Amino acid sequence: MNTVTSKAPAGAGAATTERISGKRLAAILVGSAGNLVEWFDFYCYSAFALYFAGAFFPKQDPTAQMMSTAGIFALGFFVRPIGGVLFGRIGDRVGRKTALMTSVLLMCFGSLMIACAPTYAAAGILSPCILLLARLLQGLSLGGEYGASATYLSEMADSKHRGFYSSFQYVTLIGGQLLALILLLVLQKFLLDAEQLHAWGWRIPFVVGACLALLALRMRHNLPETQAFEAARKKAKPMGGLKQLAQHPREVLLVIGLTMGGTLAFYVYTTYMQKFLRLSVGLTDAQATAVSAASLLFAMCLQPLYGALSDRIGRRPLLVGFALLGTLFTVPLLSAIRHASGPWQAFALIACAWMIVSGYTSINALVKAELFPASIRATGVGVPYAFAVSVFGGTAEYLALWFKSINLESGFYWYATAVIACTLAVCWFMRDFSAQSKIDAETRAH
Repeated sequence: MNTVTSKAPAGAGAATTERISGKRLAAILVGSAGNLVEWFDFYCYSAFALYFAGAFFPKQDPTAQMMSTAGIFALGFFVRPIGGVLFGRIGDRVGRKTALMTSVLLMCFGSLMIACAPTYAAAGILSPCILLLARLLQGLSLGGEYGASATYLSEMADSKHRGFYSSFQYVTLIGGQLLALILLLVLQKFLLDAEQLHAWGWRIPFVVGACLALLALRMRHNLPETQAFEAARKKAKPMGGLKQLAQHPREVLLVIGLTMGGTLAFYVYTTYMQKFLRLSVGLTDAQATAVSAASLLFAMCLQPLYGALSDRIGRRPLLVGFALLGTLFTVPLLSAIRHASGPWQAFALIACAWMIVSGYTSINALVKAELFPASIRATGVGVPYAFAVSVFGGTAEYLALWFKSINLESGFYWYATAVIACTLAVCWFMRDFSAQSKIDAETRAH
C-alpha cells in the first residue's frame, strides 16, 4: 500500500483531496435536503392551522381554535425527548444514516395520517384524536432528526469550515417552513379561494409532504456513513443510551441552558409570528403569510454568513451576542411589531429580530455536537435539546395565545425575555469549545 502511494503522480494527493471534498459536500447537501423535507412536513401544520382548525375543533371563536391546535402542536413537542432517545440510540449504535432514514419515514406516515384524517363533522371526537396521534408520530420523528442531522453534518464537515457547513441545518430547517408558507401563498393567491382552503385545500400540503419524504428517504439511502461513527464502532465500546449520557452531566446541562432561550426566540419569530401578525397586528391572511415568508427568506440567508463568521471568531461571541441583545430587545421589538403600521414595517422589525436570533440558530447544533464524543454524540445532542424544546419551544405559541386570551399579551414578551436571560448566563460563563472540539480530537486520533 505504501509503495503504491509513493509512486503516485504528484497531483494524485490533490485529486484525492478534491474527490473527498466533493463527496463530503454532496453528503452535506443530501443530508440537508432531507432535513428540509422533515421540517416542511412538520411546519405545514402551523402554516395551515388557520384553515383546518375549524375542521377539527368546530363552534369556537378563532383564538380558542388556535389555542386548541397550538395545544396539539405543543403535545407533539413533548414526545420529542422520546424520539431523541430512540433515534439517538439508533444513530449511535447502528449508524447516523439509519437514524436519518427511519426518522423521515416516520414523518411521511404522520403527514399521510393528517392528509386523510376525517373532520369532526364526520367522525366526532375521533377526528382530533387522529390529528393528535399523527402529531405525536411527527414529534417522535423530529425528536430524532435534530440530533441525527446535527451529528451527521458536524462530522462530515472539515474543521476549518465546520461552522459554515453546519449552519445549513438551520438553512434547511428554516427553508422547510419557508416552503410551507410559499405553498400556502400559491394556494391562497392562484389556486384556491378561502372557502376551498377551509373545506379541503388544507390537506394538499400534507400529501405533498408525504411524497417529498419518500423522495428524501431515497436520497438518504445513498448517504455514506461518517468516519467518526465508523471509528467509534471499531472500538467496540457501549454506544448511545441514557446510561452513557448520564456520564456527561455538565454537557447535558449546557445543551439545555443554551437551547431554552434560543428555541423560544426561534419559535416566537417562526410558528407564532404568522398568527401574531394576523390576530394582534391585524394583517390579512395573505399579508401575514407574505411577511412571514419574506422574513424567513431573510433569516435563511443569514445562517451561512453567521456560520462562516463563527469559523473566524469562534462560537461563543455569537451566542453571547444573541443572548445579550435578545434580553435587551425582545420586549421593544415585539411591542413595535404589535403596533406596526403595515406589512413593510412589520417585516423590517422581524428582520431586525432575526439578526439577533441568528447568532444562536446558525451554530447551536454544532456547538452541542462539539461537546460529546462520537459514541454518544447523537444521543447527547438530541435528548437534552428535545427536552428543552418541548418545555420552552413547543409551548411558546400556546403561552403567547393564552396571554392574549387574558388580555395580557405583553406578559409573554417579558416571559420570553426572562428565558433568554437565563441562556445569557450560560453563554457568559461557558468557554468556547470550537478550539477544543471533540470532533477534531477524534479526527487527529484516527
